[in-house]
Amino acid sequence: MLGSYRVFISCVFCILVLQLPAQTDSTAKRRKISVLAPLYLDSAFDASGNYRYGKVLPKFIAPGLEFYQGVQFAIDSIQKQGLELDVNIFDTRAGKTALQNIVAKPEFEGTDLIIAHVNMADAQWLAHTAKDQDIPFINVNFPNEAGVKDNPQYIILNSTLFTHCEGLYRFMQKNYALSPIVVFRKKGAQEDRLYAYLKEIEKSTSSVPLKLKYVTLNDGFTAQDVSAQLNPDKTTIVLSASLDINFGTRLAAQLSELNAGSHANILVGMPNWDAVNFSGSLYKGLEIIYSTPFYIAPSDSTAAKVNKKYSIENYLRPGEMFFRGFETTYQFAHLLLDTSDSTLQHKLGNDRYKVFYDFNLQPVLNKQTGKTDYYENKKLFFVKKTDGQIKAVY
Repeated sequence: MLGSYRVFISCVFCILVLQLPAQTDSTAKRRKISVLAPLYLDSAFDASGNYRYGKVLPKFIAPGLEFYQGVQFAIDSIQKQGLELDVNIFDTRAGKTALQNIVAKPEFEGTDLIIAHVNMADAQWLAHTAKDQDIPFINVNFPNEAGVKDNPQYIILNSTLFTHCEGLYRFMQKNYALSPIVVFRKKGAQEDRLYAYLKEIEKSTSSVPLKLKYVTLNDGFTAQDVSAQLNPDKTTIVLSASLDINFGTRLAAQLSELNAGSHANILVGMPNWDAVNFSGSLYKGLEIIYSTPFYIAPSDSTAAKVNKKYSIENYLRPGEMFFRGFETTYQFAHLLLDTSDSTLQHKLGNDRYKVFYDFNLQPVLNKQTGKTDYYENKKLFFVKKTDGQIKAVY
């Protein structure tokens, strides 16, 4: 963890530099981006400026730090291209009223674009602020509309749960329409929401609806409980309709055990399975499919170069948040500076500045008013893994 500690110290220095006032062009207004990230600088350093955690980087600091590092790499690339742009970076965990204080700062005044790593409360507050101040707000990580309506300034990159359900339903329609499909769930409010989403999608589909069999399992369910619901004569498609990782991994282990004694069944899971390690013997031979809006092909040469540069400088490999920070800053900075249209929203379909990720940002319309509630990334990849290894991406 020594490398992470060194990176964190250098990160603090860079933030101070980037927040210095930039020279402005007297003949034209420089565009300004405000990047907001949970860096926890007040928690990481005492009043004397000493780092509190020795040679360890706490887990709660890592996502925001990785995101910031990606932003910094993008800024370096933009500077090398000679583009005129101001970027201010703010710590959203600097005090209890950090967001209000940030928006009140002189450095924030005149912001043309907000890019932020957020939680639910942050997303709600920033979305309303962005609407009031007429500033596009890019939510890079939180997969939720946060109750926001009638706000075309709010742009969600990490697709919502409804979008994932819709995508998985269509994926199964395309690939497994004639197969028996069992939806296993547990009791819970979140699971009820997933059930409601699937029922809504089923009613609105333009194709032949899938014949889904819904089964609620108890917490201590066994392989026998699962087996009783499977078709003994055909490969059954099993959908794990819960975001509970323990439920999903337990179901995967039970199916792997059953697969060893009969024909194979296929497990379709939730978007948060991207971070689950399915390489253990408990899941041996089981084919697992899940959806994700963020996928970088191993053959991507640009990602490989960035990965190598980061590893040399920081003694460790970059995480996913690094790439999101890089992509979001680089791509949307260029869209902001692009003069092909007056508003950022009208340029969201322009993929000219894509680096790693493919986005498909579409307006989500309110069913009652027909107005745009927010924009959302509708691009999903479907990853198939066996024994922890990616076998295919659709």
